[in-house]
This record gives sequence, C-alpha cells and structure tokens, in this order.
Amino acid sequence: MSTVANLLARKQALLERLESDPGPNEREEIQALIAQIETALNLLDPRTAGPSDK
Repeated sequence: MSTVANLLARKQALLERLESDPGPNEREEIQALIAQIETALNLLDPRTAGPSDK
C-alpha cells in the first residue's frame, strides 16, 4: 500500500470513528489526527487531500 493510500485509509477510519459520536476529548484528538493526515497528504500531493471534513 502506498503512503498516500495508507494515509487515506487512516483518514477514512478516523472519519468513521467521528460518526460513532465520540466524547469531546476523543473528538478533539480525532480531529487533530485528521488535520495531520490532511497536511501530510497536501505535502505529498495537493490534489489528494481535498477539503476538510471537520
């Protein structure tokens, strides 16, 4: 699995966790991780990350 594919898979898993209605602390942590992944994706390929799903 390529780096971009791995990051996208991690982002998708985190988005699914957000849908499961986590507590406020966990939500903050998940959103921070998604932001980090989006930054990495933008650095690797600006067309891949897309708009934020926050």
